[in-house]
Amino acid sequence: MNNPDKPARAYEAVLDAVEVDLRAGRLKLGDQLPGERALAERHGISRASVRDAIRILDVMGVVRTSTGSGPSSGAVLISRPAAGISTALRMHVASAQLTVREIVETRVLLETWAAGAVSLHDDEARAEGLLDEARDLLEQMERPETGRQEFHDLDARFHVVLASLSGNAVITAMMESLRLAIRDYVSEAITSEAAWGDVVATLKAQHRRIFDAVAGGRGGEAAGLLREHIEWFHREVG
Repeated sequence: MNNPDKPARAYEAVLDAVEVDLRAGRLKLGDQLPGERALAERHGISRASVRDAIRILDVMGVVRTSTGSGPSSGAVLISRPAAGISTALRMHVASAQLTVREIVETRVLLETWAAGAVSLHDDEARAEGLLDEARDLLEQMERPETGRQEFHDLDARFHVVLASLSGNAVITAMMESLRLAIRDYVSEAITSEAAWGDVVATLKAQHRRIFDAVAGGRGGEAAGLLREHIEWFHREVG
């Protein structure tokens, strides 16, 4: 994890140790990390540096922290890869080092690949469950009473669920992180309610066609519809 070309920071000793122990199986999800004092003594660093390491692991989605005592307190190992990736992406989009256009292009690549990789028969029970979830999200988006922010949240989940049908956990995490990275941009881009009414009607129709293609096992068609859908929307709000 450390870059040999720059001086190591004290907290990196904890990050490196957690990575090594996870790889070796000495730590697993659900385990509680030792307390601050124990980690500080083990690595010869201050408790402040240990706290820095825990905060970084929390932001990365590797631990969940809570106060109190017991097996669920302190820093407990979890796995939320999209959380850390999306935080970094959002910061770099805000600093203009990554553009929304580049995020959109990456989404197109990931989602069209995922659509082509969907297999509804390798694990039929899993595929059926994900299709049911996507169908439910679609129906919620199509309700007249669904507000704009709720629609955006449902829309994000819909795309992640469809990508999950590919069976590739990295694609799923990246998809979720990309959606989170530009969520505020998307929700704030259309300020006129009249303009939003026209846009949402088209989005609903596009979502329904995409779902029907995926559920029907027509991966190539679904990939083409996804490309058209993503690029159309970002032309509208760009």
